Amino acid sequence: MRIDKFLKNARIIKRRTVGKDACDGGRVSINGKVAKPGDQVSPGDIITIRYGDGEQKVEVLEILEHAPKERAADMYREL
Repeated sequence: MRIDKFLKNARIIKRRTVGKDACDGGRVSINGKVAKPGDQVSPGDIITIRYGDGEQKVEVLEILEHAPKERAADMYREL
């Protein structure tokens, strides 16, 4: 699944366009490599998102194409 879509489906970032902009701005990395919006993620990948003065690290646990609100948090684990 594309990183921008994963961030939206997992409800880490509110909208896919915001996830795309974060990737284009170099604020998202997958396994230590700066991510492009179309880069693929798979279970076991470590995603780092840099916000203003902090960062969030998550590990991808599963990929769900259509995640209902109550299942979205099962897609990743905070590190």
